[in-house]
Amino acid sequence: MNTEEIIDFSKLEPTIQTLIRKSVQVREHSYSPYSKFKVGAAILCDDGTIFAGCNVENASYPVGTCAERAAIVKAVSEGNRKFKAMAVAGEKTNDTFTTPCGFCRQAIAEFGDIPIYMTGPELGNVLKSTLTNLLPRAFGLGSVQTQE
Repeated sequence: MNTEEIIDFSKLEPTIQTLIRKSVQVREHSYSPYSKFKVGAAILCDDGTIFAGCNVENASYPVGTCAERAAIVKAVSEGNRKFKAMAVAGEKTNDTFTTPCGFCRQAIAEFGDIPIYMTGPELGNVLKSTLTNLLPRAFGLGSVQTQE
């Protein structure tokens, strides 16, 4: 079932607008000298706290960190493990939105199926999706067999 929709930023609830604004703001801190592709992400915790992160590249490409995982790591390192939503701000042309990469989709999946709001640097149209829509049949805790 496709659960994606494009929504005008002004129609979103204030908490989600704040979440998206933080992802756009932190995007400017991106360290992306190789790709020049800035990404910011913000994650909304169950208690209302928002943590934001940006992509940090490295000359040895696999060593870099994506914005989504940076935000998750900040939240978890502060004791948060329950999330309500995530926002991702990347490049956007027309109605093409930057979505989390597969690596990040799997990292988000560890914490549940949350709505993900994707936008560009300007606050206009926002693509709302869910993790299940972006990563169907994700590998998760239920997939791991434990031995006693």
